[in-house]
Amino acid sequence: MDHLLNVTTGLSVLLLAIVLVSVRRAHIRPEYSVTWLIAAAAMLVLSRVRPLLELLRRLSGLPDTPLTLFLMGAGVFLIMVFRFSVILSHLRDDNIALAQRVAILEYHLRTQREL
Repeated sequence: MDHLLNVTTGLSVLLLAIVLVSVRRAHIRPEYSVTWLIAAAAMLVLSRVRPLLELLRRLSGLPDTPLTLFLMGAGVFLIMVFRFSVILSHLRDDNIALAQRVAILEYHLRTQREL
């Protein structure tokens, strides 16, 4: 169990470092990095604060602490995927509206040139 917690800690710290470097180099926008930072911090806390992990295991009724860690991590990342799906949906709608506005402007320019 301790080996699993150490691996999870290492991966969490690695994820935190990757996100921070990506923000610094402008590979990811800061508003999107917040979700990744929260997820990495949550996994780091769960992997280092064993009494909290045990409490979550008891509250959830799960038989195994590693299973609790896995399910909590999966839950955090499932929430992240949903959040990014919402963001992508909004971006798609914005792109459609923008394309329609450009088409209208091009139509107006063409009609102005014909006059």
